[in-house]
Amino acid sequence: MTNNKQQMAVEWLQSIELERDLTLVDWKQAKEMEKDKHKRFNEFLDDEKILGISDLKTIERIKWYYNTYFNETYGGNK
Repeated sequence: MTNNKQQMAVEWLQSIELERDLTLVDWKQAKEMEKDKHKRFNEFLDDEKILGISDLKTIERIKWYYNTYFNETYGGNK
C-alpha cells in the first residue's frame, strides 16, 4: 500500500474508496498519515526557531494552535 506523503489522509481515503470499501486498516493508516504530518510540521517549526528565521512568539502560537487542534481531533500521539 503506497501513498503520497504530501497527500492529505482524507484525499487518500477518498481515492481508495472509489476502488473498494474502506477497511479499519485504511482508517488506521490515514490516522498515522495525519500523525506523521503533525510530527513533520512540529519539526519544521523547531527548525525555524533554531535558525532564528521566524518570530518566536508567532511560532509558539502556531505550534500551540496546531497541537491543540491535533489533540482534540486525534487524541494526541497515542
